[in-house]
Amino acid sequence: MDFYQVVKGRRSVRGYRPDPVEEQKLTRVLEAARAAPTAANRQPMKFYVLCDAALREQMLEVYSQPWFAEAPIIICACARPAEAWQRGDGKNYADVDVTIAMDHLILAATAEGLGTCWIGAFKADRLREILGLPDELEPVALTPLGYPAVVPKATSRKPLDELVERR
Repeated sequence: MDFYQVVKGRRSVRGYRPDPVEEQKLTRVLEAARAAPTAANRQPMKFYVLCDAALREQMLEVYSQPWFAEAPIIICACARPAEAWQRGDGKNYADVDVTIAMDHLILAATAEGLGTCWIGAFKADRLREILGLPDELEPVALTPLGYPAVVPKATSRKPLDELVERR
């Protein structure tokens, strides 16, 4: 798939087939996340790949939409703030770095014919308990990963002139 087709074809999928994701595809998607640029190349992140059906079912306590656990995989992207680069004014780039990596992952999944849905509205404390996350990790985003049951239609986007100002 052409890069611009991937970008325009990415959708927030809210329904998944039970078909397993091939290991080669999963590896390519994770490699895309690993290849993402990070500030000062610190790579302050960790990804949890949740394949176990019972664990995915338990994740409904973190994000309660039934379709969330339908996918054969859930990915949890975490930041390591203590390892991240900080700008002179103290701005920590861990969230930015993880977000870029997650975007690479989601676009690679689209190129592989897989669906994802960026989830930020989750119960972080419960997620920490279920996954046993150490204190130095901060969960940033979740996404189910699998073959879409139905590919949603494109959503509207603001016109470019509302988002861009040239000077």
